[in-house]
Amino acid sequence: MKVLKFGGTSVGSAESIQTLLQIVQKENAAFGAPVVVVSAMGGVTNLLAKMAEKASVGEEYVGYLTELETRHFAIIKTLLDVQRQNPVFTKLKIFFNELEDLLQGISSLKELTAQTRDLVLSYGERCSAFMISKIAEQFFLDSLYVDATHLIKTDSNFGQARVQTELTDILIQSFYSEHQGKILFLTGFIASNEHNRITTLGRGGSDYTAAIVGSALNAAEIQIWTDVNGMMTADPRMVKKAFPLPELSYTEAMELSYFGAKVIYPPTMIPAFLKRIPIAIKNTFQPDFPGTVIKHDCSPSNLTIKGISSINEISIINLEGSGMVGKAGFSGRLFSLLAREQINVILITQSSSEHSITFAIHPADASKAQLLMEQEFELELHAKKLEKPVFEQNLSILAIVGENMKQTPGMSGKLFHALGRNGVNVRAVAQGSSEYNISVVISRPDLNKALNAVHDAFFTELNKTLHVFNLGTGNIGKTLFRQLQSHTEFLQENNGIQVKVVGISNTRKMVFNNDGLDLESWQNELESGETAQLDEFVARMKAMNLPNAVFIDNTASPKPIAFYEEVFKSNISIVTCNKIGNSGSFGQYKKFKDAVRSHGVDFYYETNVGAGLPIIRTLKDLMVSGDRVLKIEAILSGTISFIFNNFKGEASFHDVVKEAQEKGYTEPDPRDDLSGLDFMRKMLILARDAGYPLEASDVQLENMLPKTAIEAGTVAEFYEALKAEDAFFNGIKTAAESNGKVLRYIGKLENGQVSISLKQVDSGHAFYSLSGSDNVISFTTERYKERPLVVKGPGAGAEVTAAGVFADLVNVGAH
Repeated sequence: MKVLKFGGTSVGSAESIQTLLQIVQKENAAFGAPVVVVSAMGGVTNLLAKMAEKASVGEEYVGYLTELETRHFAIIKTLLDVQRQNPVFTKLKIFFNELEDLLQGISSLKELTAQTRDLVLSYGERCSAFMISKIAEQFFLDSLYVDATHLIKTDSNFGQARVQTELTDILIQSFYSEHQGKILFLTGFIASNEHNRITTLGRGGSDYTAAIVGSALNAAEIQIWTDVNGMMTADPRMVKKAFPLPELSYTEAMELSYFGAKVIYPPTMIPAFLKRIPIAIKNTFQPDFPGTVIKHDCSPSNLTIKGISSINEISIINLEGSGMVGKAGFSGRLFSLLAREQINVILITQSSSEHSITFAIHPADASKAQLLMEQEFELELHAKKLEKPVFEQNLSILAIVGENMKQTPGMSGKLFHALGRNGVNVRAVAQGSSEYNISVVISRPDLNKALNAVHDAFFTELNKTLHVFNLGTGNIGKTLFRQLQSHTEFLQENNGIQVKVVGISNTRKMVFNNDGLDLESWQNELESGETAQLDEFVARMKAMNLPNAVFIDNTASPKPIAFYEEVFKSNISIVTCNKIGNSGSFGQYKKFKDAVRSHGVDFYYETNVGAGLPIIRTLKDLMVSGDRVLKIEAILSGTISFIFNNFKGEASFHDVVKEAQEKGYTEPDPRDDLSGLDFMRKMLILARDAGYPLEASDVQLENMLPKTAIEAGTVAEFYEALKAEDAFFNGIKTAAESNGKVLRYIGKLENGQVSISLKQVDSGHAFYSLSGSDNVISFTTERYKERPLVVKGPGAGAEVTAAGVFADLVNVGAH
């Protein structure tokens, strides 16, 4: 036989009770009559407790009593045939009248003892079980309402009574054998003491009732029917990717439940644990879903951990001093004191020097614990052998649990790396020698981020989520969103990455969405967003405190640069195509690099130098592999590349520049490109990445334009000046052609010096056959000395630049 327990949500409405009866009917047909344990209707226990509290202080409670009657009577009218209703109404009315008399007594005395409170609360289960048993009689003639107070015997510790197992087992077994074949609808949560006074079994009491009955009758299985699909890998309210676990061992379930997984309460499992009875957690609202089975002999699992659990609110107390060192019995004295006063210690950790001990308790117990400790250790505190206990509030516990942790190296490393990379500071750590659990104490505001980061780290079959905050919605920003949208499935299938753009801003508007903005309609959402403020955008990004957060700067503005260091210090990675930051002062460049190292985040800026070309990554790979860079030569301007690739034959310099502007290769004022300043910034970034602490003033920049062209007042005057200098430019071209060479504007890094100048190169040079607007870079190193390593391709354009940003983004957190 089986024991089926249905929680408050499972008996909370007419629809859910109908589902309950279908489940019981199916079970009865397949395996014979089960024992059905029921809780009070959803919310009724809280309602009863509120009524009792109100009555004890003389406040009005009749409205709540009316609400209680209305809820139960509405169920009867909906689910019970009319001719069957009156006897049920009568019995329930008797219950409600008894309850009203009791509440009046509490109100008169202005006193609410634990014993009286238990009696008040018992009406929730008694009304529920009686009502459901009578509804069930329409389908099962052998249905029987059973008041568990006649079967489960406890001590007189009202509110948290301890079960007298031997007597209880005899009573249950005797009653069951007398009513063999009947479907018993038993009240959960309630019991009675030796004087037949009603007691309650505390938190999770109905689950406990099911386990007690299952153990007494040696049930084949205990089923806990609730409103979730079993035990989850994490709290689904915080971790959207949490999924149900098919199996758990008793130990794993105990550990997960102890640390906050509220599906089942740890003590409730003990009777089943001792008899090795499987416990199945199932969903009333999806009865065909297999749920989670907690049992002794689990099948081998490839999951290193089974779940991540948490306690949202805890306080920690740190006690330290020389008076603890080598002092036998000190810990016993401390924890015996707390136990005597019913203060539950959640976690303990002690330094190997015995100089300090840290433990976690519930915040409600903190003040009491402090007072008790100061009284107990008054002499030691006065003699300065102990420091005054230090209390810390607003903390949480996160715990990873799993039996496979025992034989898997690197579990702690993976946990702390996931936390550290996301800026989560660990205040205390505890791990038992069984290695089933590693618990860490962290700041309460970091809990959500920590749970998601750790879940991503351990459940690698799921996609890692990158949370993107994008600044700039020009050509590059728009193109990036289009590329991300079209490659969503590819990223998930091939890279195991899910990208959520959770914040977008331009100079006018900004918009945020924790669950990710729709990349099809982001423009509409942005337009209806709030007024953009860069400092507010950064502040909101930090406040959202999401794991694996990435700030993308798709602007060419100096304003975002001022926030880079703050972003790094908030443990947020940066991907940028904005070269102003890295080409500013060397001090600023170094600050960025130091912040990245000290906070364990990524800073990718491949597009600073060659759009989508892998230039910075190639340089980095050469250097980390031990190669020595001897010389770098480069053409890193698509505009300049186009002009000199086409400045040959009969073409004039004026006409080629004009054509470049018409094709959209130049800025509105071509001098912005031809001045070489943008090229200089790119060479400076390369030099710094190669290890040289250079400033912009250290770069030798040869100006290719005559003074008259540079100083022309307007663009039209600039072109007139170019036309007037035809002879000058043709002279340079003719000189090169007569030597069998071509003109190239080349940047060079050699011996720590950077220069950019117009050079003649012959057919043996890597840049000789360059065409179109391609960029090219040549690395001469110890390994690539005879034939340099050359990277060549498009160095400009929204498509390739966005692709470069995309590539940088998917590399965040990969190394």
